[in-house]
Amino acid sequence: MPSATTALERITIEPTTSATACVIWLHGLGDSGAGFAPVVPVLGLPQNHSIRFIFPHAPEQAVTINGGYIMRSWYDIKSMDLHDRADIKGVLDSEQAVKALINEQIAAGISAENIILAGFSQGGVMSLFSGLRFEHKLAGIMALSCYLPAGESLPEELHPANASTPILQHHGEQDEVVPLFAGKMAYDALITAGYNSSWKTYPMPHSVIPEQLHEIGQWIANKLTR
Repeated sequence: MPSATTALERITIEPTTSATACVIWLHGLGDSGAGFAPVVPVLGLPQNHSIRFIFPHAPEQAVTINGGYIMRSWYDIKSMDLHDRADIKGVLDSEQAVKALINEQIAAGISAENIILAGFSQGGVMSLFSGLRFEHKLAGIMALSCYLPAGESLPEELHPANASTPILQHHGEQDEVVPLFAGKMAYDALITAGYNSSWKTYPMPHSVIPEQLHEIGQWIANKLTR
């Protein structure tokens, strides 16, 4: 598993000007950073934007639900039961690696308030978990087609720094991998706790579609371009 002392391998896409903002986008189970790197041109961002995009690769490990097959994964998935799906030790280990990646960008001169933590599926689980617990205010948290590690319960040790951070949640209405109700359960928990989350569904399976990516691009631009 990753650790705070082992930097995650990643694909980095630099803007044409010096970067003043950053989107860290975490992929889903069995994928890699290469899976989402091609979306950047599809987002429709202004040509002169100054946003660095980072697509890290999860480490390779055995995944119980897939018969112990070794693949890129942010944590082990033990069962299909939402309340026992995510191996919390693996989630905590990956959180440290994600935090290290954010802190690396802060050390390079990009304010935490100019960083969006995004993710799809397993990566979305990590973006929610890590973002809500991060000790500096982020520009936004994006959680696509995902759920909370503990089902309907928010993570422990939530940090007040991100109590009002904008959260974007999208889900496919025909999602056969992460049921729609799982994403809605996460949204309801966030709203009940007073978080600033927006929720939208799309007529799609466990994936992303161009219309959605265009709207994501508008959301990113609104948060990171002035």
